[in-house]
Amino acid sequence: MISPIEVLPADDLGRRRDWSDEEKIRIVEESLQGFRQGSATARRYGLSRSLLTTWRQEYRSGLLRLSTSPSFVPLTISPPATASCEVASAPRSEDDRTIKIGLPNGRWLTIPTSLDPAVLARLLPFLDAS
Repeated sequence: MISPIEVLPADDLGRRRDWSDEEKIRIVEESLQGFRQGSATARRYGLSRSLLTTWRQEYRSGLLRLSTSPSFVPLTISPPATASCEVASAPRSEDDRTIKIGLPNGRWLTIPTSLDPAVLARLLPFLDAS
């Protein structure tokens, strides 16, 4: 005779959980709200401190963000590098000028200043993919 099998409920403690980007961002922003909030926030959500630290680094570098909302990228404008033996040349025409944009994934994008902003807005989501 075979005895019936009893199915025991498993608790959620100790199990790996998939966090959505929205949840991660909310938790990270909460952890940044004051002095020594990282450890307390990690305990509150049952996270390891190292996982929260990883999320915070991704958040600061721009890797952890909501994909549906537009975001801004840090922009730095610097004068072109000059060589010590530079030969005087004709001024660059407006069509030859470029803009160099640093993307959150670490890549650089160089575009002509004449590029239509609407075209750039459509291209950026594809170029910014990691």
